[in-house]
Amino acid sequence: MASISASTTHKVGIKKKPASKIASSKISSKKSSASKSLQRRGSVAPKLKGSELNHPDTLSKFLSLDEAQQKDRTLKEFLPHCLGERATFHEGIAKPHTASTTQSRGAAAADIAILVKELGAVVVLKRFGVLAEIEKTLLPLGIGAVFGNGPGAGINPGGGMRKIASAVSLASMDSTGFTDDFPSNMSIGTSTIGTDSKRGKTTPSNAREGALLLLRALCELGMKSVEPYVVPMLAAALDECGSSSSSIREAAEDASVAIVSLANPLAASRLIVPVIFEALHSPEWRVKSAALDRLAQVAERAPQQVSRLLPKIIPTVTAQVWDTKPQVTKSANQTLLAVCQTNENPDVSPAIPAVVNAISKPSDTYKAVEELMATTFVATVDSSTLAILCPILSRGLKEKNAVRKRSCCVVIENMSRLVDSPNAVAPFGPLLVPELKKVVENVQFEDIRDVALSALQSLTRALGHSDVEDAMKSIMQAEADQAEAEQKRIEDALEDERRAEEEQRKKEEEERRQFKEAMEAQRLLEKLALEEEEKKKQQAMLKKEQQMKSTKSASGKCQGCGLKKCPKSCLFYSK
Repeated sequence: MASISASTTHKVGIKKKPASKIASSKISSKKSSASKSLQRRGSVAPKLKGSELNHPDTLSKFLSLDEAQQKDRTLKEFLPHCLGERATFHEGIAKPHTASTTQSRGAAAADIAILVKELGAVVVLKRFGVLAEIEKTLLPLGIGAVFGNGPGAGINPGGGMRKIASAVSLASMDSTGFTDDFPSNMSIGTSTIGTDSKRGKTTPSNAREGALLLLRALCELGMKSVEPYVVPMLAAALDECGSSSSSIREAAEDASVAIVSLANPLAASRLIVPVIFEALHSPEWRVKSAALDRLAQVAERAPQQVSRLLPKIIPTVTAQVWDTKPQVTKSANQTLLAVCQTNENPDVSPAIPAVVNAISKPSDTYKAVEELMATTFVATVDSSTLAILCPILSRGLKEKNAVRKRSCCVVIENMSRLVDSPNAVAPFGPLLVPELKKVVENVQFEDIRDVALSALQSLTRALGHSDVEDAMKSIMQAEADQAEAEQKRIEDALEDERRAEEEQRKKEEEERRQFKEAMEAQRLLEKLALEEEEKKKQQAMLKKEQQMKSTKSASGKCQGCGLKKCPKSCLFYSK
C-alpha cells in the first residue's frame, strides 16, 4: 500500500498548444490591440471644462468688473487663448510662457461659454464681438465661399451658400458676404504652418481649431439663446472636416455633431439639409462623409421633417452611393437607410432594408420587388413613400425578364390605388408612365400586358388624368417646360457671366485710362519740374556772371582791396 508523505511529488500533465496555434493567437491579439488603437474615440466627445472661470471665486471676481473691463479681458485674454495665443507672464513670473495646446484651447473655449451662460449670448457674442472673431477665423471670405463653391456655383442656381444665407435671413451673423481683407482688432498671427493652403485656408490651424472648440462649447450649454448664432456656422464646421490636420478634423466633427444636436428640428428643412446638400458637392471626400453622417443625425432628431423631404433627399444621397471613395459609399448607405426609416407608412417599413440594399446593389432589385409583392397596401401612400419605392420600381420595369416586369406592375397598381393626392405622385409620373407604356406595347405575353395596362390606368387616375394619352401629353409638356426653364436658367447664367465680363472689361478700360492720365500728368509734372530747375540754373548762372563783372562782392566789399570803401591806392577807386 502506497503511503503519502511531505516528500511525495506528483507530476501533472500539461497539454501544450502547438507552436502554430500559439503564434496565431499572439498575432490575433496583436491585431485586436492594433485595431483597438486605430479605432476613433466615441462619437460623443467629452464635455469641455473651463480652467479659470469654473471656480466660483474667480467667476465672482470677473463678474464684479464693469462691462468695459469684462470686454477687455474677454478679447485680450480668454479669446486669444482660445484661438491659439498664450499671453506672456499670464501664469506668473515662474511660468513666463506656455505653449498653446488643444486642451488649453478647449479650456479657454469653456471659459467663454461660462461667460455666455452668466452674461447672456447677446452681450458676449455680439456686444463683445466674439462672434465676429469666430467668423473672421472660419469664414474669412464670407459664407458664400464655403465648400469651394464660390459665387454663382453650387447646387442652388445663383449663389450656393449665399442663396441659403439670404433665404433664411442669417441676421445673427455679422457678415454673410465676401471680404477681401482680414480685419481684426486682435492679432492671431499670420503663420501658414499647418494650414490648408491648397484649400484656400490661410488662417492658422490653432485659431481654426480653437474657433471650432468654442462653437462646441457654446452648443454644450444647451441654451436656446445661443442657437441663432451657432447653427449658421454648421457650414464652416463641415468645411473644416476636410482639413489636412487631424486635430482640426476631429474638432470640426465634434462641433458639427453638437450644432445639429442643438438645432431646432424646424430648422432642418430650411437651413440644415440645404447646407448638407451643398457640402455633398465639395471636392473633399471627408466633407461628404461628414455631411452624410450629419444627415443621418438629423433623421434621428427630426424624423417628420426629414420624411417630408425624402423626394429631394433620396436622389441626392443615392448619387453618393457610387462615389469612388469607399468611406463615402459606406456613409451614404447608412444615411440612406436612416432617412428611409423616417417614413411613417407601416406597410412599407418591413421592406425598407431590402429597398435600400437594392438601391446600392442593382442586382438585388428583384429581391426588393418580391418584398413589395408580399406587402398589402392599406395605409395612404404619400410622396415620401413614393420617393422610396419609385426608383426601384422604375429600375425593375427596365429589366429583360418579363415576369419581373409583371411583379413591378402589380406593385404599382396596388400602390396607385392609395395615393393621397395627384400632387404627391406628379414628380414620379415621368419615371413610371413611359416605362409602363413600353411594357404594354413591347412585351409579347398578353397576361403581362394586361397587368401593365391595368397598372398604367391606375397610375393615370392617381395622376389626375382621364386617359393614358392625356397623362403622356402632360408629362411631355412638363418635361418640355422643365427643359425650357433649365435652358432659360443657363441663358440667364451666361448673360450674367457676359454682363460680368463686360463690367470687368469696362472697369479694366477705366483703370487703364486713369493710369494713362496719371502717367501723362506725372510726365507733365516732371517736365515742369525740369523746366523750373533749368530756369533756376540759368538765373544762378546770370547772377554769377553779373557778380563776376561787378567790382563789389555779394557782401558789398571790394574785390580788389577787400574794403567796403576803397582807398586811393585801389585800382577800383572812384570818387
